[in-house]
Amino acid sequence: MTWAVVTGATAGLGAEFARQIAAGGQNVVLVARDKARLEAVADDIRGAGVEAEVLVADLSEGAGVDRVAARLGDDARPVDLLVNNAGFGLRHGFLSSSSEELDEALDVMVRAVMHLSQTAAKAMVARGAGRIINVASVAAETASGPYSAHKAWVQVFTESIAGTLHGTGVTATVVRPGLVRTEFHERAGLDFGGLPRVVWLEAPYVVRATLRASRRGRVMVTPSARYATMMALARVLPRRLVRRGARRSAR
Repeated sequence: MTWAVVTGATAGLGAEFARQIAAGGQNVVLVARDKARLEAVADDIRGAGVEAEVLVADLSEGAGVDRVAARLGDDARPVDLLVNNAGFGLRHGFLSSSSEELDEALDVMVRAVMHLSQTAAKAMVARGAGRIINVASVAAETASGPYSAHKAWVQVFTESIAGTLHGTGVTATVVRPGLVRTEFHERAGLDFGGLPRVVWLEAPYVVRATLRASRRGRVMVTPSARYATMMALARVLPRRLVRRGARRSAR
């Protein structure tokens, strides 16, 4: 049986990806920094009758990325699905963030995604099959700080490697979720409590839509009609209006 690797697997979308992949009968490697929380998710997954492997790694460090890359390249236990989900929101604005915070965010959400995608793609192409899923955000179409820029990079990067991989049997899919009910915003110190219920998505729905799109070989998916419409509008609006909207949101 082949394996899937999910980064940022302790909570939110990462844990939900792991659960749904396991429910489909595939073994899962869970990657994150918190061993205790990883073990809790692993125990839950093992109840579905599959194997769950815990891989503790800090993707802001080269050694952590190397550990995950080594697992992706293990031909004895081949990985045919990689989900690059690890990420976080900066607790402070661009001017208030330290250079260490900015570097960590760039390392986790850009450099790690690039290196792990390349390692996985090489191994998958050699076998003639595999899938890569990269988690971006609707923020990719806005101008709302470093996080927005990181997710814009993930989106374009995934579109690019999807073209490179065309015809190899390996696909790349980028998902652009809107606001999802997870601990992401709380951990980033963001208060969206005043927003109406209609703007929120549930993690199981987002993950189901993403896995379905990946199985069909789609390059980009934006779960929910309302967010898909919003992103289509963002792409045709003059950029000065997008920037103005970002400034108002920041205030």
